[in-house]
Formats: sequence, C-alpha cells, structure tokens
Amino acid sequence: MKALFIDAIEDFEIPGALAVAFSGGADSTALLVACARKWPRRVFAVHINHGLQSAAEAFEMHCISFCNEHSIPIFVERVQAKHITGQSPEDAARRARYAGIENAVNNGFGSFEIKDIALAQHADDQVETLLLALSRGSGLPGLSGMSSQWIKNGITYHRPLLKVAGSDLRNWLIDENLSWCEDPSNQDQKFTRNKIRAEILPLLNRIFPAFRTTFSRSSENLAQAQVLLNELAILDLGKTGSPPNIKLLQSISRNRQGNLLRYWLFSTYAVIPSSAQMNELLDQISACVTRGHQIDIKVADGFIVRQADSLHWYNLKN
Repeated sequence: MKALFIDAIEDFEIPGALAVAFSGGADSTALLVACARKWPRRVFAVHINHGLQSAAEAFEMHCISFCNEHSIPIFVERVQAKHITGQSPEDAARRARYAGIENAVNNGFGSFEIKDIALAQHADDQVETLLLALSRGSGLPGLSGMSSQWIKNGITYHRPLLKVAGSDLRNWLIDENLSWCEDPSNQDQKFTRNKIRAEILPLLNRIFPAFRTTFSRSSENLAQAQVLLNELAILDLGKTGSPPNIKLLQSISRNRQGNLLRYWLFSTYAVIPSSAQMNELLDQISACVTRGHQIDIKVADGFIVRQADSLHWYNLKN
C-alpha cells in the first residue's frame, strides 16, 4: 500500500543535509521527491554515470532536467565502473558507485556539509537479495540481507524503504504525475536478479501475500544473530590476541574458532574465506601440535600462514 511509503518517509529522520542517490528510476525518484518535500532546501541529488550503457547519457540528462524542474540541487559524478579479471561486473559497478557518491558529497556541494546519504532499495530488492543468498549457500551475513543503516568513512547511509514494495513507489509516482526512466537492463533475464523479479516474486505474491514482511522479519532475526556472533568473536579475540595465537585458538571449540577467524579476517582485511578454505584452515589448526607444522592456505586473494605461534594473512599483491 502507498501508505507504507508515506509512513516510511515520515519515520525517516536525519539531523542535517541529505544526499539522495538518484539514478532517475522509479525508486530513487520517489525517494528524492518525498525527501525534498519533507526537508526543503536540505536535500541534494547525486547521479552516478557509470558509462556502461548506451542510455547512460540520456539518464544523466533526464536527472539534471528533473532536478532543475523541481529545484533540487544535483551533482553528477562520472565513474570508471569496468570490472577487472576475477571481479564481477556487478561488484565493480557497486564499488565505483559508492566511491562516486562519497566523492560527490565530500566535494560537490560547496559549503554544505553532508553526512547522510539515502539509497532507494526497497522490500522487493531485500527479498531478491535474500533469495540470491540462499541460492549461493550463504551464511548469516548474506542471509541478513541489506542493512537499513550503516556508517562508512564518516558518512551514514540509510535505506528507509526496505519495508515498502516497489509497486507502491510506482503507484505513488503515478498519483503525483511524476516521470521516471526505465532502465532496459532491468528486463534482461540473463541476470539472475531480474529472473527472480519477473518470475519468482509474482509467484510468492500469489502463494504468500505477506512475503515481503515475513522475509524481512527473518532477515532482521538473522542479522541479530550475527551481531551476537560478532560479540562472541570479539570476546574470543580478546583471549587469543590479534593475530590469533594458535595454541589459544585450540583451547576453544571448532565452531568458535571458525567464528573468530571469519570475524578477524573480515574486520581486519575485508576478506571472506569460502567454506572449503575455512574447513581446511580449521583442520590445519587442529593438526598443528609441533613447532615444525606449517600452515599455508589460500584465502581470497592472499594466504593464511603460520608465523611463530600465530596466524597471519598476507595479500599476494603486497
């Protein structure tokens, strides 16, 4: 219902100026206009031109024209979003997009200090993210879905629409007589996410009409469980040290070892080991009972090795 969108905007609060990531699509158009109406002269649009589609220039011109029509300041950031060998195109575009948004809010609006950025992902996007994570056999971090709020480099990111259906946003735009762009890539079913949107979500809607709410609740519960696991990992790291001492690691259960090592690798190096890599590492830790036992296991784009009595990770590029 469109009322959920209105409620989401009413519940969304920020202390100062706000930047909205504005692609020109329906979702970000609804978010931008609703925020600009709630906070006149405090809302700014940031458009990222990835340069990956032939329509990229048309999207940029639409966004500039739309913002001028509605008296919303806009900054356009052009980024290099092509992926490198071993990197997915989606990940490359995402990294470039976030880097571009941060550069825009830090340098694009003169004397205005912007510390909050709003993104327009909604309930359908959250369900698609959860289904993709399930299909990949993801653990709690993946199954927790997208966060509604997080802080990076001193900037707070917000996703205020995670409980609002995409159709509600489009219906609101139609009622308000507002235009938006249709991204042709959203119809390309070579992308799994688009297949989910076109085929699975309508089926879920027929069988489980409340699936957006219930799936969201499950993701929130899993996110809470992950918080508790992180807290346990921090306590265990306090005992083993960082980098972890192998003998002290062996004093806790295998499950706690895995939890600690995942947290240590991600929080220190932004590295996520595969299940196979983690199982091999835990086997090696269990077998490490002599001074001469060596550990040398590939994890992500680096290696975990034994140095003296502790584990260390180093990047192949360094």
